[in-house]
Amino acid sequence: MPHRVCPWWIGYFLASPLRKLRQDPRAILSPYVREGMLVLEPGPGMGFFTLELARLAGPAGRVVAVDVQPKMLNALRRRATRRGLAERIETRLAAGEGLPVADLAGRVDFALAFAMVHEVPDQDRFFADVAAALKPGAAALLAEPAGHVSAGDFAATLGTAAAHRLDVTDRPVIAGSHAATLVKRA
Repeated sequence: MPHRVCPWWIGYFLASPLRKLRQDPRAILSPYVREGMLVLEPGPGMGFFTLELARLAGPAGRVVAVDVQPKMLNALRRRATRRGLAERIETRLAAGEGLPVADLAGRVDFALAFAMVHEVPDQDRFFADVAAALKPGAAALLAEPAGHVSAGDFAATLGTAAAHRLDVTDRPVIAGSHAATLVKRA
């Protein structure tokens, strides 16, 4: 699989309200996120899902959004501020190898990796970082675009996740995506 990062300017299309007609963030996320949760979202782009994660986590919760592109994070912060959600969202720039989330070890209640794992050059490291951040028994939702990722490549990605104690427990239907719910084994 090629490992190219989506250009920052495409984030404007991905954050379009029209996308909700096909992929409604509330419908996708509400089975997983509750008030007060700590949520990790690697690759949030401009926050199409991040804003709903912050709403669902509520004032007592927090979303840690990690991206490799400063322009994506800047746009996410602007959008969150306009909607009164900025205090619930912490943005972090991933500037080196892996996710900068060591301080979250064993504390994250839910992780969302939506249409971004295929862009990660080291999926083994990615899933190691996500698994380390999750509490035992916590869930992660993994979704990859069916137009970019074959069923075989998605199965290989799930195998890499399983090597890090992230087991498939469900295969939710998400328009245009291969998707799986993963739960961290104790």
